[in-house]
Amino acid sequence: MGQQQLLLIVLGVLIVGIAILLGVYVFQASSVENKRDVVINESVNVASLALQYYKKAKLYGGGQYSFTGWDIPNELKNTNNGTYTAQVYSDSVIITGTGNEYVTSGVLVQVKTRVNSQGIFTEVIN
Repeated sequence: MGQQQLLLIVLGVLIVGIAILLGVYVFQASSVENKRDVVINESVNVASLALQYYKKAKLYGGGQYSFTGWDIPNELKNTNNGTYTAQVYSDSVIITGTGNEYVTSGVLVQVKTRVNSQGIFTEVIN
């Protein structure tokens, strides 16, 4: 083989290697973003249950304009996408959703959702 052919082979291998690395990076970023969206969705779902409890009369098993006594249903505390915990106060609930996808080494996807009488507010932590 001539020198020009070897150079073209090396150049081709380099281009293919860079393309593979770029593809892996894009896939990982997309996977993290997808997991974050799913955790936000599930957190808002749990938050809507808390808001329902807040607005429901005590006679019907609600809080009658108080979050005191509400807890995340057991089947929603651990899902295939992550775990959810709640800090319950009389006037608000803070739900922390931790996904099972790593953003960086040792750091999981995490979302905080706050519920009060005004509505549901979500904040992305990781």
